[in-house]
Amino acid sequence: MGKYIFAILGFSLWVGGLLAQEPISPLPLKPTYNPALAALGQRLFFDPILSKDKTVSCASCHDPAKGGADGRERSEGVGKVLGGMNAPSVFNAGFNFSQFWNGRAASLEEQALGPIQNPVEMNLALSEMIRRLEGEPSYQEAFVQTFNPGPLTPQKVALALAEFERALVTSNSRFDRYLRKEIALSEKEQKGYRLFKGLGCVSCHNGRLVGGNSYQKIGVVNPYPWFQGQADLYALTQKESDKNRFKVPSLRMSADTAPYFSSGEIGTLEAAIAAMGYYNLGVTLDQDQIENLVAFIKSLKGETPAILEAQ
Repeated sequence: MGKYIFAILGFSLWVGGLLAQEPISPLPLKPTYNPALAALGQRLFFDPILSKDKTVSCASCHDPAKGGADGRERSEGVGKVLGGMNAPSVFNAGFNFSQFWNGRAASLEEQALGPIQNPVEMNLALSEMIRRLEGEPSYQEAFVQTFNPGPLTPQKVALALAEFERALVTSNSRFDRYLRKEIALSEKEQKGYRLFKGLGCVSCHNGRLVGGNSYQKIGVVNPYPWFQGQADLYALTQKESDKNRFKVPSLRMSADTAPYFSSGEIGTLEAAIAAMGYYNLGVTLDQDQIENLVAFIKSLKGETPAILEAQ
């Protein structure tokens, strides 16, 4: 009989330990990447040579000064053509389990060439991209130094852009320092975090990115309008259950990336929190609750990545 009691006690302690674990983990203090490859990717990322009319760069829609996004409801491509979705932050994108709102790219390398070719973004054929880069002696030299002699290919461009994006880690946020037991959160931040867990926000926003690791539906409790042509999971699967199902966005830099939602229709962080409370939790949050949640989310904002400090 005694061994069964000890077994039950052991199981209870194990479960208790799991429950005591934090649902959010800190970002690495020093991201791992190839400095030479990332430096080449950085140059490409900020160079409008990758767009048809040479007016749009990757940074046009993913501006480090704007939280890695662009501050617009929908991004402007070449000829000021509007895209269909709100630009997500490029910061910490290397930790996403898939890329784009509907996860249609499995990796940063696969994602990197999509916007370059997209008619409503940079609208440049990959063959023309290679011709332009080959016509720039400094790029020719940089690719040879980075990859050794050989043809300049779209795959090498994708590798460089992806490596730069892997370097864009916003480490050492106040919340990460709290997780590492270096500091205490403010009263508002503590209340916001307790509320974040108590309401169930962590069921979707968890892990290193506080999101970015699952597909979830907006409008779980109260119906949310569905828009024909949006890049949700339904666009890939054609399953009715996948309408308004998106990759959960990271909250890491969300304090700086207004407007919100895939459509960019929500203008402030406060309004986004209230909307998620209503549509996905079925609750009406009061002003104090919203302010506390805002304080917690702001504590997730980390430092400028080192690779950008060197610019």
